[in-house]
Amino acid sequence: MTTRFGLLSLAREALRGHRGWAPQWRSPERPQPAYDVVIVGGGGHGLATAYYLAKEHRHVGRIAVLEKGWIGGGNTGRNTTIIRSNYLFPESAALYDHAVRLWDGLSRELDYNVMFSPRGVMMLAHSVHDEQVFRRHVHANRLDGVDNEWLTPAQAKAFCPPLDIACARYPVLGAALQRRGGVARHDAVAWGYARAASALGVDIIQECEVTGIARDPRGGAVTGLETTKGTVRCPRIGVVAAGSTSLLMAMAGLRMPLESFPLQALVSEPVKPVFPCVVMSNTVHAYISQSDKGELVIGAGTDGYNSYSQAGGVQVLSHALEAVCELFPTFRRMRMLRSWGGIVDTTPDRSPIIGTTPVPGLFVNCGWGTGGFKATPGSGHVFAATIATGAPHPIAAPFALERFTTGRLIDEAAAAAVAH
Repeated sequence: MTTRFGLLSLAREALRGHRGWAPQWRSPERPQPAYDVVIVGGGGHGLATAYYLAKEHRHVGRIAVLEKGWIGGGNTGRNTTIIRSNYLFPESAALYDHAVRLWDGLSRELDYNVMFSPRGVMMLAHSVHDEQVFRRHVHANRLDGVDNEWLTPAQAKAFCPPLDIACARYPVLGAALQRRGGVARHDAVAWGYARAASALGVDIIQECEVTGIARDPRGGAVTGLETTKGTVRCPRIGVVAAGSTSLLMAMAGLRMPLESFPLQALVSEPVKPVFPCVVMSNTVHAYISQSDKGELVIGAGTDGYNSYSQAGGVQVLSHALEAVCELFPTFRRMRMLRSWGGIVDTTPDRSPIIGTTPVPGLFVNCGWGTGGFKATPGSGHVFAATIATGAPHPIAAPFALERFTTGRLIDEAAAAAVAH
């Protein structure tokens, strides 16, 4: 049984040298021969899906999560942790705001501190075009019931004192601010969902790579999975594997409208608290926040080529650092500590795919591109409902795979307030 965290349990373990803590989730060496639902992908979205399936749809039966690496070792642990919902289109705003509302109480929900910090996300305007675009976002968000407000340059400076609003190359003409936006601890999110899902009976099998998807030769429905740890029978499979989604879906004979790119980020040496919020700049493409450990977390862009690399090109990092030094000259002498890359899967309209597929029993949640982390709880919640009922959750319905044949796209490619 999972130990609940609290003052008494923490005090007891402190007196015992913290030697009494049990493993936070069950991780069987091998999967069972059969499950009712298997989630492929042990990142934040996959674990959230398993948790909400077990919590809110208990009739689905036995659930397993298969992860080819370790929990949180993919994009969940390779992002810049930004949370916001100020997207332009109503469908996107509804999905991401659903996630933001879940973020607000997630630590209590999971009995695990995910370190959600709604410190505000500010998006800078450097040109007349930027200002027009962001004001449009502000008005569209307000119509959809999503908080967003316009700041003058002086107000932006007051909200983020290190910002140089008179920057010679990129003067700040204003900013859009979502005060409910912020950051969370990515590792804690994966661990919290894994712990909570395990407590509800979900099997989490690590280092178990899927090598094939079996289908009924008569009707084409899925019947199970081939893995590096044996065959698993199951009538419903949810694929939540980010950059590897195309490879997995090809095993079922489906070609997905996805491209995979490396997305890079880096952190500085830790310093005392100096940066109170999250700042994003589309024109020069850089976004920055400060972690609770004191590191400046800096997001760069995607590489200009398709790849499954988790390294990426140095020129992309250099471009991001040049932008940061222009906007925040006080950071120019900071030392960079480490950099990394994640594999993001992007769709033609830069909006996710959530829902059913032409293969009976096969469901997919993918295409989040660079915005996956912020959607974690909302994504898992609506995808769990979709798998449990076999029909798209109302919030997820606009993001069906069929939109690429019907033409009902949700084109956030040029509207998401980031360059990618």
